[in-house]
Amino acid sequence: MTEIGASTPEFAIPLPGDEGTDRGEIRLAWAAVTDVGRRRAANEDSFIAAPPIFAIADGMGGHLAGDRASAAVVSRLAEARESDFLPPEAIERALEKATDDIEIISDGSELGVGTTVTGAVLTMLDGDPYFAIFNIGDSRVYRFERNELAQVTVDHSLVQQLVEQGVITQAQAHNHPDGNVITRAVGFQAQPTPDYWLLPLQAGLRLLVCSDGLTGELDDDRIRLHMAAGLSADETAGALVDAALASGGRDNVTVLVVDVIAVPLSADFGQTAPRATHRVL
Repeated sequence: MTEIGASTPEFAIPLPGDEGTDRGEIRLAWAAVTDVGRRRAANEDSFIAAPPIFAIADGMGGHLAGDRASAAVVSRLAEARESDFLPPEAIERALEKATDDIEIISDGSELGVGTTVTGAVLTMLDGDPYFAIFNIGDSRVYRFERNELAQVTVDHSLVQQLVEQGVITQAQAHNHPDGNVITRAVGFQAQPTPDYWLLPLQAGLRLLVCSDGLTGELDDDRIRLHMAAGLSADETAGALVDAALASGGRDNVTVLVVDVIAVPLSADFGQTAPRATHRVL
């Protein structure tokens, strides 16, 4: 696995403005924790936790190939960090480069090599700061705010399609035998096509970015209890990973928690969350 960035209890980022204009700063805290789990020999998850990008990639294709695929994604995302705020198009360019890298990695692989990726990038829209949430695959981003947990991303998976078609319920999806079948990934000789959602930065907002090693073990109610416990980002991430391991730890598990501590007063925001099934940017 590849880890880029480290847990940080508080970090200030100045808001861009006209030359000589002080618009104040946003303050964030974040933490990332990963574990190989109790049944896997290697950890194929990778993450980047370094402003303006917070993301997790869950590799597929076997021990060496899956690890290298997820590493390619977070490494290319790290290269895209050219300023404190990025347009979502920068994410797409990075994923296109990662796809080329994965094509080289997969040379000779009969099954193919790929990875999920999901996360949040700081972006500006009409002069205000937002998180642009992006997703390919079944790793997830959740929003926790006002004591409520909501899944922002929509899984690109077979069971999600069955839920949307009314064939199975959301409860049945949690333990469905085809739960590991995804319908979109980075790699496998396909064009990377992320979905996007916009979330305004507001003090008190907490994001959870996670691989399916967490959501395969804990349902949303249990996740919400940990997010609502009033612990720091570091303590919360660690507690979630520990809970996933205690519930079986059948997969690699990676958790990234991002807290918005403070945001300067600004104009009214719009948002496109918590759910959408189409691109909004």
